[in-house]
Amino acid sequence: MCADVRYRILYIEDDSEMIDLVSIILNRRGFDVKGILDGRQGLLLAQQDPPDLILLDLMMPELDGWEVYHQLKSSETTRNIPVIIITAKAQAIDRVLGLHIAHVDDYISKPFHPNDLVESIEGVLRSLADKDQV
Repeated sequence: MCADVRYRILYIEDDSEMIDLVSIILNRRGFDVKGILDGRQGLLLAQQDPPDLILLDLMMPELDGWEVYHQLKSSETTRNIPVIIITAKAQAIDRVLGLHIAHVDDYISKPFHPNDLVESIEGVLRSLADKDQV
């Protein structure tokens, strides 16, 4: 990744300890992470100040992650922001639904290794940068 660019990541997750953990991991790697505990607030923030990438939990109260994802992708402002799902829904069918039907940019099951998360984010951002150069 380009060392002079500080990518902004929005993490929408209802578990504050997960937000803290992911923030520590990613801040050490040079990412700027903003955590939001609620799907509705996450959508609002993404609209007002679009991040470079969104990390999204699926199992949240009120507005679940799939609903957040669909609203992100139906908005002109946020539809091109890459989304990586981070969830405890680890069954193969969930991953297939996410990657091949919903077309999320990546799908990470909890628990995960910190390097796997970083590699996923860097790969998605690299892919995005490659598309921009074409």
